[in-house]
Amino acid sequence: MSIFLSKEKPIRIGLIGCGRIAQSHVNAILHHAPKLSLHAVCDINPVALNAPFLPQTCKRYFKEQDLLNDKEIDLVVLCTPSGLHPQQAIAAAKHNKHVLTEKPMATRWEEGLEMVAACEQAQVQLFVVKQNRYNPTVQKIKHVLDAGDFGRIYLVQCNVFWTRPQSYYDQSPWRGTWALDGGALMNQASHYVDQMQYLIGPVCAVQAMSATLARKIEAEDTAVVNLRYQNGALGAISVTMLTYPKNLEGSITIIGEKGTVRLGGIALNEITHWEFQDKTVSLKDAQMANYEIASVYGLGHVAYYHNVIESLHGSAPAEVDGRAGLQSLELLTAIYRAVQQGDTVHLPLKSTKE
Repeated sequence: MSIFLSKEKPIRIGLIGCGRIAQSHVNAILHHAPKLSLHAVCDINPVALNAPFLPQTCKRYFKEQDLLNDKEIDLVVLCTPSGLHPQQAIAAAKHNKHVLTEKPMATRWEEGLEMVAACEQAQVQLFVVKQNRYNPTVQKIKHVLDAGDFGRIYLVQCNVFWTRPQSYYDQSPWRGTWALDGGALMNQASHYVDQMQYLIGPVCAVQAMSATLARKIEAEDTAVVNLRYQNGALGAISVTMLTYPKNLEGSITIIGEKGTVRLGGIALNEITHWEFQDKTVSLKDAQMANYEIASVYGLGHVAYYHNVIESLHGSAPAEVDGRAGLQSLELLTAIYRAVQQGDTVHLPLKSTKE
């Protein structure tokens, strides 16, 4: 049982890591004022601490420990390299602070299990950001899937054809490393891997190959994955960060017994194909869920934080908590194991720490 917060005062947030994704969090926090308050930010880089999107009124810390010692903070938000999330989440839990972490929650499944255990022991909530689940387009498709309008699902295809030049990886020494970042699957395509499970259901078997074809990084820049779902459907994921000369496609196509849908756009924000045996909802009607966006991050952080507020107030369950985040991390882990072993990996994975 977690510690709920009072509705009578703002939830005070301490944000660690003021890089690229932090702006999406700050915008969402400000959107939900006065229910949320950005109390403090922390970064080892003084330039990042003075980023123009950060309000002048919030405290600045150079040391993570100083932020954790701030007794006014209710919720710690982690926008740091993925490999740092476990130790930072566990430290925050030990300081009796709720935790919200960017994707992926960890680069190793075992460490994700440790995060969940630490937060449950401290009776604090752990949230894992999966903002694209809240896209109106995704929710439209999720609704018809849950209603059974597709009939039996046959095949699901996910394509992430993006570009990340060498200069992107050279911005920071942790980018593209196994310890702190992971590759195209763990980092850039993480939300798409999550959608393949969120929309269709649990995966029971994985086959995969990956390669580092052009970028000077430890992890992969290109990968292909085959999936078998518990419901009998087959799936495939193709990912590359080498598309010339710019991002080309991020899409998920679902082919079922009674319907076919394709979801695309730069952040799964456009339904491009919609055809069902039941003609109740036309393509034109479905496309009313489409929306414009200029960033691959999408607009889902605002909706995600709404659920965080309700959950911390005890008004609603967390829709993407630590255990939900573990499901996505478990699938990513299975994919990487399949690459390493050159064989089929079956899920659920076994662990002595679960």
